Amino acid sequence: MKTDMRTLEAVAAKGRLLGLDMVYHCASGHLGGSFSAMDILTVLYFDVMRVDPKTPENPDRDRFVLSKGHCTPALYPVLAQRGYFPEEDLKLFRSVDGHLSGHAEMRHVKGVDMSTGSLGQGISAAVGMALAGKMDKKDYRVYTILGDGEVEEGQVWEAFMSAAKYGLDHLCAVIDVNGLQIDGKTADVMPTEPLDKKLEAFGWHVLTVDGHDLAALSAAFERAKGLTGAPTMILAKTVKGKGVSFMENQAGWHGKAPNEEQYQQARQELVAALAEKEGK
Repeated sequence: MKTDMRTLEAVAAKGRLLGLDMVYHCASGHLGGSFSAMDILTVLYFDVMRVDPKTPENPDRDRFVLSKGHCTPALYPVLAQRGYFPEEDLKLFRSVDGHLSGHAEMRHVKGVDMSTGSLGQGISAAVGMALAGKMDKKDYRVYTILGDGEVEEGQVWEAFMSAAKYGLDHLCAVIDVNGLQIDGKTADVMPTEPLDKKLEAFGWHVLTVDGHDLAALSAAFERAKGLTGAPTMILAKTVKGKGVSFMENQAGWHGKAPNEEQYQQARQELVAALAEKEGK
């Protein structure tokens, strides 16, 4: 499914607004990393991946794994806008009366290909999916998004080695490089840079892109489709809390809900951004 850039921008802007409402109304959730990943997810579901909400279990569909599984305030709004379930369902986020748990969950949420939340494990599931596709001689592609804090997990690097060993060139991973994690700057907690050189040494193709430039993201994913012999990693440089002035580049907004005053300010900013993207 190809979508024009103006529409993609509006989808991402609306996604941030929906995500804010979800977290505020249930008083729980992860906005910072969701807002940094929103543009990436928008491009994947509306411009890149071969998926159809009417047949979410089609064995020939492309797969996606949210390895940073706590960022459902980005994933669920994108899935809802793509047509997997009604936007009304988002109001019951993290509610026992709804089907949208705080971490990505595949049993009850259409469009989720893998339940995730324990950081470091999603990439391994994506590698397994890609390996299965290769063994079955299928042409579907597998996509996954990791956080740059998540990359501190040892299992991640085992998965990177395995993907390269088996030449999984239909696997495309993205690291959401926003430079922050729950305890502060990734460079202070456990430095992982230079990620590009490390991943190249592990046998991956590596592309670097502005993670909020939708056209650049689309071009990077398209280029990844043409790279053969090894998996591709897209290093997406992003801003944690993107779109809300007081959340941007603030580690404290990793996993908390805004109070009433913060919610109203954030909502005002996001409503204005959506109106601008929709040309109102």
